[in-house]
Amino acid sequence: MRPERQLKVWRSEAGSRLWLSGLIAAMERAAQPDQRRLPVAPETLAALRAQLALPASLRLFPSSTLRH
Repeated sequence: MRPERQLKVWRSEAGSRLWLSGLIAAMERAAQPDQRRLPVAPETLAALRAQLALPASLRLFPSSTLRH
């Protein structure tokens, strides 16, 4: 799906629910004891920390998907 189309989908109510459902499912999987015991690659942690350091607006709409 093209980035412009993705933004329109995520901005809709159905898209928001879909995103939230995906987030909840991912968090439930990550909370499982067998998943929590697995090591996390340092690159994954670095990427996560970089994302969390950004303001929320930049995480939702990365510059690569914005049109100027």
